[in-house]
Amino acid sequence: MALADLGRAITGQALDTAKSSMLDAIKGEPAKKPAVPVAAAPVVEGIGTVMLGQIQAMQKSLKEDQELVVQFRSGEEMLRILEIFVPSPQVFVLSGNDGQQRLTRIVTPASMVQLICKVLRVMPGVAPVRVKIMTPNPRPANETPAAK
Repeated sequence: MALADLGRAITGQALDTAKSSMLDAIKGEPAKKPAVPVAAAPVVEGIGTVMLGQIQAMQKSLKEDQELVVQFRSGEEMLRILEIFVPSPQVFVLSGNDGQQRLTRIVTPASMVQLICKVLRVMPGVAPVRVKIMTPNPRPANETPAAK
């Protein structure tokens, strides 16, 4: 008989918990705060900024007879990136050539970009190619585009 009482008690507690949860959801009770304080959450500098800094550092350390080949793979297609335009810290516009040397652009969130970087030697007499990184000029906070 004690086992049956124990089963009823556990079932009752489970039903009470479910009922409380449903009532809280219906009442629209504010979401509970996470146990980890916000200050303890890792601060991400900006993945796009970090990636661009790494590419620039790799390119800066090249010798005169070397070039940094930056590639982007999308499915079966591999693109050689020649230019990275950053309209905002969260968005990259990658420009380069595909296998048939056609100009191709990819607009993608910076957090989704995965680039392959290789340092290669260039043939004597050939100028090495440098990846061009373009970021918008920062505007003063009080200046608007119409104010120009």
